[in-house]
Amino acid sequence: MKSGLILMVFLVFSLTVFSQDEQYHDLKITVKDLRNSKGIVQFTLYNKSGSIPDEYFEKYYKIRKSTIQNNSAEFTFKGLKSGTYAVNILHDENKNGEIDKGWVLPIEGIGFSNFKSIGLTNRPNFEKASFELTKNKEVLIHVIYM
Repeated sequence: MKSGLILMVFLVFSLTVFSQDEQYHDLKITVKDLRNSKGIVQFTLYNKSGSIPDEYFEKYYKIRKSTIQNNSAEFTFKGLKSGTYAVNILHDENKNGEIDKGWVLPIEGIGFSNFKSIGLTNRPNFEKASFELTKNKEVLIHVIYM
């Protein structure tokens, strides 16, 4: 009987310790100042080094879309494990799921976490765009039109 009690205490302690390692959080992404309310905003979430740039959306962790109201959009990724993440948004005005370009540069709005501008010397990558998620968080993404 005593060994059964010890085993039960050990199991309860083990479950408590291991369950604390797996913490889940919500990540709310907001985009304001879109140039119009046409189309949708695509929210792309990354969780691995080397996943950005991802021009054809092949390396993402999660991808979701949201409607636009009053030139703003938002989406909340729910139940994410604690970790390192980065966000990319696309103002997909024609809803084709692609970054439409002129000759070389995007003609639709794009944005990345931790970026207010993009240029030859300020190109997005996972390391620059990433942030730690250890609690519920809200991130405002600045939309960039070239």
